Amino acid sequence: MSDSPAAPASGCTQGRTALTEAEVEALVSGICFKTGPPRTVGVEVEWLVHELRTPHVPVAPERLEAAYAALRTVPLRSALTVEPGGQLELSSPPAASLMECIGTVSADLDAVRAVLAEGGLRLVGIGHDPWHTPRRFLRERRYDALETCLDRGGPAGRHMMCTTASVQVCLDAGHEEPGPLGHVRRWWLAHQLGPVLVAVFANSPLLGRRPTGWLSTRQLLWTEIGPGRAGAPPLDGAPRTAWARHVLDAPVMCVRDDSGPWQVPEALTFRDWIRSGRPRPPTRDDLEYHMTTLFPPVRPRGHLELRMIDAQPGDDGWIVPLAVTTALFDDPEAAETAYRAVKPLAERTLALPAPHNPLWTDAARTGLADPELHEAAIACFVAALEALPRIGATAEVTDAVATFLDRYVLKGRAPADDLLDRLRGPDRRRPHGKDIRT
Repeated sequence: MSDSPAAPASGCTQGRTALTEAEVEALVSGICFKTGPPRTVGVEVEWLVHELRTPHVPVAPERLEAAYAALRTVPLRSALTVEPGGQLELSSPPAASLMECIGTVSADLDAVRAVLAEGGLRLVGIGHDPWHTPRRFLRERRYDALETCLDRGGPAGRHMMCTTASVQVCLDAGHEEPGPLGHVRRWWLAHQLGPVLVAVFANSPLLGRRPTGWLSTRQLLWTEIGPGRAGAPPLDGAPRTAWARHVLDAPVMCVRDDSGPWQVPEALTFRDWIRSGRPRPPTRDDLEYHMTTLFPPVRPRGHLELRMIDAQPGDDGWIVPLAVTTALFDDPEAAETAYRAVKPLAERTLALPAPHNPLWTDAARTGLADPELHEAAIACFVAALEALPRIGATAEVTDAVATFLDRYVLKGRAPADDLLDRLRGPDRRRPHGKDIRT
């Protein structure tokens, strides 16, 4: 699910001033879009945790608990958190450069892998667990409420919580002024480049050891939990205004209580909650908590959090999406090239918000077999390769991106195709398997 730990419930219902709609709009605008020159970059890398020698066998909860207890004694620069199904996440601190970010997370991952290996466990980079069914590891009120909320929409929510993993790239919102690095352009680019990133890095074609018919089953799952919880706002207005309205009109996941059970209302938006004041008036703490329960593909949190990239194979596979995305946003020339490359794709969205539109659906289902997505992906990778030396990337990082371009992008493939090839043998056709929604 890839979100920060839940805020403590203590004090959430007492000693706080109720909010008005105007106050919410002002707070959201100030909290979620902090503009200025793009200077920092971050990454959040999620991993499935499997048995080292028998990955098809679920890890016993007590083994996971022992491993995470050991990890909590290891000094790391990145924040280490555990997701509801036991997935492990490292969230880097804001870094002054791409290479600083890569260096920090690489060192932390080395330390984490060493501890896990001692316990017979390993990190696995796949967007959706190909073998195991959803199983809650964390028993916390936040996740109890989220499970209750998402269960109303079907099985996708439990899969999203417990069996998915991603690479999330975090970038500064951008300049207040217009231009390739302006926040309005970067907000638009994040949503229109998003389907290209979904297609290029698709790495979750299996569920229950069978093909789903989608190269990114993880992206399908996020779509299936609905636009209120996992959708973006329309792109036809100013980013701050659009996001503030989206926050107000999004459904409330839960109403926290200091001592009793948390209520999980049905069809209660934050705007409705303000107007009714029931079951109690919402506070600023409630607003900030509410925003952590929204999971759009691009989430503004002062910076932009790009959430659409599947976890990647290999120990260092996460570096390629981080490097490519950073180059396409923070190098002005590459940003302009990416903008021109994805602009023709925009009409395929039918002006519907991401990811609930045909372009995002095509990216998740067929990836780079789509000719227009394939063309845009090649243009973006070439631009990123040219930009990487300009933003200080080492030859090793540039070579990794070039290798990915040759192995996958130019051939119209994604890491998901490797998983399907191993499953089917030499036949590389992509027949439709079972659909998760059936």
